[in-house]
Amino acid sequence: MSASSIRVRFAPSPTGMFHVGGARSALYNWAVARQSGGTFVLRIEDTDTARNRPEWTQGIIDALAAIGISADDPAFEGPYFQSENAVRHREAALRLYAAGRAYYCDCTREQLKERTGSEHLGYDGFCRERGLEFAEGRALRFRTPDEGETVVEDLVRGKPIFPNAAIEDFVISRGDGSPVFLLANVVDDLDEGITLVIRGEEHLSNTPKQQLLWEALGARPPVWAHLPVIVNEKRQKLSKRRDKLALEDYLADGFLLEAMVNYLMLLGWGPGDDREIMPYEEMEQLFRIENVNSSPAFFDVKKLTAFNGEYIRALSTEAFIAACAPWLSAPRAPWRAEAFDADVFAVMAPLAQTRLTLLSEITGYVDFLFLDEPVSDEASWAKAMKPGAADLLRDVRRAYAGATWQANELKSALTAVGENHGLKLGKAQAPVRVAVTGRTVGLPLFESLELLGRERTLARLDAALLKLLPN
Repeated sequence: MSASSIRVRFAPSPTGMFHVGGARSALYNWAVARQSGGTFVLRIEDTDTARNRPEWTQGIIDALAAIGISADDPAFEGPYFQSENAVRHREAALRLYAAGRAYYCDCTREQLKERTGSEHLGYDGFCRERGLEFAEGRALRFRTPDEGETVVEDLVRGKPIFPNAAIEDFVISRGDGSPVFLLANVVDDLDEGITLVIRGEEHLSNTPKQQLLWEALGARPPVWAHLPVIVNEKRQKLSKRRDKLALEDYLADGFLLEAMVNYLMLLGWGPGDDREIMPYEEMEQLFRIENVNSSPAFFDVKKLTAFNGEYIRALSTEAFIAACAPWLSAPRAPWRAEAFDADVFAVMAPLAQTRLTLLSEITGYVDFLFLDEPVSDEASWAKAMKPGAADLLRDVRRAYAGATWQANELKSALTAVGENHGLKLGKAQAPVRVAVTGRTVGLPLFESLELLGRERTLARLDAALLKLLPN
C-alpha cells in the first residue's frame, strides 16, 4: 500500500454531543491521512432513527472543523450517510446467503436459553442445516468457520488471534431484513475504499467477525489500529453517567480548543522527547499510529487544566481579550451589561492572563470592577477581618481620601499605615482587598484600586467599616 492510497475513516453516530474519545480518534485519523497524503473519510452512521437528530450531525461537522478537521481540506472526503447505503447492505446480505455463507434462523432467546441453559453462551448453531428461507421475523446469521483462526493485523496491538470455533454464528440481518452494524460497517468500508481502520478498543471484539465478512465478500480486510481505552482517575472507562465527556462541555468551562487538541493527541501517544506542549501541526508530522501505546490512557483533568493555563498565557493580549469575550457578557457575566467597561478590562487583561487556567475564571478576577458592590464571600471576610481590622481600614480610608490616585502612591500609603499598626504590607493588604473586591485572592491590589477609582474604593471601605462597627 502506497502512502497516498491510505484511506481512513471517522464514523460517528449522530446520537449525542461530540465525545472527547471520538475527538481523539478523529485527530489520529486526520494525522495519518494528512501526513501520508491520503484521505480522511467522514461517514455519519445514522441508521438509529429513534435516536438520530439532524442537529447532532451538524454538531459533529462543526466540532471537527473546530479541532482543525476542515471539509475544505483536500484530505477530507464526505460526509457520507450510512442510511443512504441501505440497498447495498441488503444486497451484501443476500450475496452471503446465496453463497452459503449465511442462513436464516427463527430461534428466540427463550428457546436458546432452554437448549443451552443460558442466553449468554452464544448461539449454538441450531438452524445451520434446517434450510430455512426468508420469512418475516427470521434473522440472517453468518456461518462462522468451525476450524482455523482469524488473525487480526493491528498496528497498536500486534496480531491478536481469534479461534474461529470460539466465534458464534452472529446475526448480520434482523428479522425485518435490515442489516446490523457489523455488516453495514463492512459494506460501507468496502464501498468507500477504506484501507486502515483506526478506532477505539471497544470495537476489537467485533474485528474478527468483520474481518470474516470482508473475506466472505471477496475482499482483503483493512489494517486495523485499536486505540487504548480512556479512563478516569479511578482507572474506570469514561462513562457519560459518571464523567464529563462532551467536547462542548470542556469548551463551556473555558478550555481553549488548541489546548484540548494538544492534550487529546497525547492520550496514548507521545512525540518521543520531553516536550508535551506543541502545536498540532508539529504533532501531526511526528505522529505514528504504530507508536500508540496499547495501555489505558488516563484522562487527567488537572494536567489538561495545566496545559490550558500554558496556552492562555501564550496568547497575545488581543487574542486573550477576544477569548474572554463570552464570559464578559450575558448570560455568563454577573454584572449589568451597561456596567461593563471594555477599556477598563483591557487594562486589567494582561494582569489576569498570567493567573488564569480556565477562561471561565476571568469573571471572578474582574467582577469587582463592574459590580455595584463586591461579592459577599463569608470565608474570605472571616479570614481577613481579624481583630484590629477596623482600625486599619479607618486609617487606610483616611490616607486614601487625600492620596494621589496612582498605584505606586496607593501602595506607599498602605505600607505606611501598615507600619503604624505593626503590620507588613502583605498582612495590611488582606482586609483592604476583601473590603474592596470581596475576596482574599485576586489581581494586583493597587492597580485594581487605581482602576476602581477613589470614590468607589472609599465607598467600599466605608461599607466594610459599617459591617465591622455597626454602631
